[in-house]
Amino acid sequence: MQRRPPPSTARRRLLQAGAAAVAGHVIVRPAAAQDAAAMTAAISQFAGAQPVQKGRVKLEIAKLVDNGNVVPMRVLVDSPMSATDHVTEIAVFNEKNPQRDVARFTLGPRAGKADVSTRVRLATSQKLVALARMNDGSVWSDTVDVIVVLAACIEGES
Repeated sequence: MQRRPPPSTARRRLLQAGAAAVAGHVIVRPAAAQDAAAMTAAISQFAGAQPVQKGRVKLEIAKLVDNGNVVPMRVLVDSPMSATDHVTEIAVFNEKNPQRDVARFTLGPRAGKADVSTRVRLATSQKLVALARMNDGSVWSDTVDVIVVLAACIEGES
């Protein structure tokens, strides 16, 4: 027959577990804010003095990913790719990977169409932002939230 701990010990354990859960939330929130601030800074650096407008860009990536090690991604930009109206650069940024820059592509009117694809690694569930700079200097964007079941590129991996 097992003995139950006295009620005061059980209560103490419950309070300790609750305190640990609250401490976990306090520690996680500033990190999330730092991640978002770092991504915003990277986007601002790419855009320069131009405002980032929504539209013209379509980021295609699965919203639920089983494995973050190899995630197919495609970026399309609505542009005629003519000498007078074309995409000069496409960039993709992320919120939580160790490096904020996921990919950068340089294009010109001779590219034919603004359609690029690659595979990326995602450390964890996070937001990705695709940006396109047009030859007139305007910057357009699309954002996707991705849920990653099995994380990749965690710092400290051996």
